[in-house]
Amino acid sequence: MSKIENFKMFINGEWVDSSSKKKIESLNPENNKVWATVPEANEKDVDKAVQSAQKAFDNNWSKIHPRERAKYLKLIADQLRANAEHLGKIETIDTGKLYRETKTQANYIAEYYDYFAGLADKVEGTVVPIDKPDMQVTTTRIPIGVVAAIIPWNSQMLLTAVKLAPALAMGNTVVIKASELAPVTLLEFGKLIEKTGIPKGVINIITGLGEPCGKALTSHNLIERIAFTGGPETAKHIVKNSAENLSQVSLELGGKSPVVVFEDADQENALNGITAGIFGASGQSCIAGSRLYLHSKIYDNFLEKLINKAEKIKLGGPMEKDTQMGPLNSFKQLENIEKNIKVTVEQGGKVRCGGKRSSISNEGYYFPATIIECENHNLPVAENELFGPILSVMKFEKEEEVINKMNDNKYGLSSGVYTSNFARGLRVSKAIRAGIVFINTYRLISPMAPFGGIKDSGYGKEAGVESIKEYTRIKTTWYNSSDKPMTDPFTMG
Repeated sequence: MSKIENFKMFINGEWVDSSSKKKIESLNPENNKVWATVPEANEKDVDKAVQSAQKAFDNNWSKIHPRERAKYLKLIADQLRANAEHLGKIETIDTGKLYRETKTQANYIAEYYDYFAGLADKVEGTVVPIDKPDMQVTTTRIPIGVVAAIIPWNSQMLLTAVKLAPALAMGNTVVIKASELAPVTLLEFGKLIEKTGIPKGVINIITGLGEPCGKALTSHNLIERIAFTGGPETAKHIVKNSAENLSQVSLELGGKSPVVVFEDADQENALNGITAGIFGASGQSCIAGSRLYLHSKIYDNFLEKLINKAEKIKLGGPMEKDTQMGPLNSFKQLENIEKNIKVTVEQGGKVRCGGKRSSISNEGYYFPATIIECENHNLPVAENELFGPILSVMKFEKEEEVINKMNDNKYGLSSGVYTSNFARGLRVSKAIRAGIVFINTYRLISPMAPFGGIKDSGYGKEAGVESIKEYTRIKTTWYNSSDKPMTDPFTMG
């Protein structure tokens, strides 16, 4: 048996255990074995982290020049590039994601810190054309305070960057809570942060369960903003908790993203985009294109091509070079997928490929690329977010019909449109109720492009220029430019 590694939390620039000494075990999804332990933080540990962040905010971080803060962001970017392979290996072991993807993403995420470093000193105030004589009124943007960043397991470096980078750039301090399902990656990231020499308490990383750790963090009286990525049910609890401290909240939640292929689409391009959208990262992406609508004229031919492509996807160990799809992150996901497929088949759904747990491993959480035909787009696999490589395929005849079906879901995060008709691409993309639309492409990110959804997919935007304002408040200042005394308020009129 390989040695189990023990990790500590990063609070106030120090590596510490939980005050209770309790541990959380982290399982390797490839073999379902414990490979690491992390501290199980309680209310006392949370308070220590938040107090540390508040002290750092008050004493230095909010007061230093934005360009100085930008230097630390650039140092974080440098550390990510220099340690991308190591960080990628840790994330692969902890989550089951392909090493090819994790190391590439760790390297690319450095761009986010560079981007927000560049914006740090670009946020300007205004002069208000006030309607009062002899008065000059200005607005400035000021830091909020302590930010709680709640990070899921599936894209940790990206979903940390879009919260941490703008928060730091604007002068806020941060307490990051890592997911209990794969907490080690962020603790390793903490070691890189430590190397930058950033002042103690500016960034704190804690590990723990929703209860009591998550609840204590999101309801703490010193937390001014909560940035959460995760599931809708957890989000409801967070919103309730935020009533305790009246903190600002942004929510990046789930998705059941629809993709439409019209009869005039470039089929090779569409096949590649759909494959990347639902089978990339084993479907464990909030923007996974899991609902596919095919025009009746191309339905049979296109579906056969897609099935052929899906059946050739090589399932295997995430560290292996030739693996194209690795394991799911948890047994809970496997069970949920199997349950939804079973009910869907009972209600008329037809499994065209996959559909059953893979036999390549008796221990790992492996599930093959799966395609299911659904006459009713409200069947369980077509309606529920499964967070796995499960694609529901449906037929349509008319443009208006498919738009209505694409919008007939509680989620509204991402969507995809494949057509060679430019006008139709614009029409359909405008009509789709989603925060993101991909036209003739899919599953792309950039620090410059805002990310976020509508409806049950949450609210608020991450990345892009405007997102930086999410981490500031406007202060209004009045100047009296008259050399005469103010009018006696009791003699007015």
